[in-house]
Amino acid sequence: MSSIISLDKIKSSLSSCADSELIQIIEDGFVSYSKEDVVVPPVGHLPFINPPGDLHIKYGYIKEDDYYVIKLASGFYDNPKIGLSSSNGLMLVFSQKTGKLLSILLDEGHLTDIRTALAGAVVAKHLAPAQINRIGIVGTGIQARLQLKFLKSVIDCRNVIVWGRSDDKLNDYKKDPMLAGFDINTTKNITELAKHCNYIVTTTPSKKPLLLAKEIQPGTHITAVGADTPGKQELEASLFGKASLIIADSKSQCMDHGDIFHPVHQGIIKEDQITELGTLISTGQKRKNDSEISIADLTGVAIQDIQIAKLIYQKTKG
Repeated sequence: MSSIISLDKIKSSLSSCADSELIQIIEDGFVSYSKEDVVVPPVGHLPFINPPGDLHIKYGYIKEDDYYVIKLASGFYDNPKIGLSSSNGLMLVFSQKTGKLLSILLDEGHLTDIRTALAGAVVAKHLAPAQINRIGIVGTGIQARLQLKFLKSVIDCRNVIVWGRSDDKLNDYKKDPMLAGFDINTTKNITELAKHCNYIVTTTPSKKPLLLAKEIQPGTHITAVGADTPGKQELEASLFGKASLIIADSKSQCMDHGDIFHPVHQGIIKEDQITELGTLISTGQKRKNDSEISIADLTGVAIQDIQIAKLIYQKTKG
């Protein structure tokens, strides 16, 4: 009989893992993906207008593995106004040998949030500048918090500037016990963040650029997380023309609906200037110097869902 794993049990399983273990399984997944050892069809996307939201359907498997995974994850961005999380969803784990449904992970979008933040930590592990002055976080939601939480194990810097539009949300962010140990300052002026931070993570569903090319300092690394569906954009397209190193979690996805879509379609950069994250990891490619700008575009790849769903299933099946 298929198991049904509750959110509480999922969180308990995650808490038993060291951050380094979680980061490593996501890193291994990216390497497998870029080596084409993974079957990942195009993302299914269902947009909603009123209220605004979207549903992602991601699925796939690692070749010669025991499982395949289907993930449904939604974001309804007005939910916090009525006291609900903007994220929801579930993951399904099947046998790759028989097609039998093995487990239903009722994660309510939590595993998607976690694996997305872990991808940010993987990027930091390989692309963070040698000396980080301040970390800049663009956004105040759950992903903005989780990105910073998981950076703690791969970045020594503890000085942070967080940008948001709401004073209440900025204050809540600053007080979040999950972020204890960071010296967090807040701003509603994104130019101030760009001026003082040389490691920046963007986490919003914005449909127009927030970070402008003229405001980014030499030596800055940017990880863009928010543009995960068509129409979203957090980075000005011309910013990619200033970058010496451009990383995509998935070239095909980022060129279709990531921040990378915009500079590619405007002719600012070409596909051969983009390196996949898994390739960067396996080849050991690094930033060449502390004055170059690097950008990582993360649209979320099914291999992340496969890796984290397998981990939870294996930890709970006995």
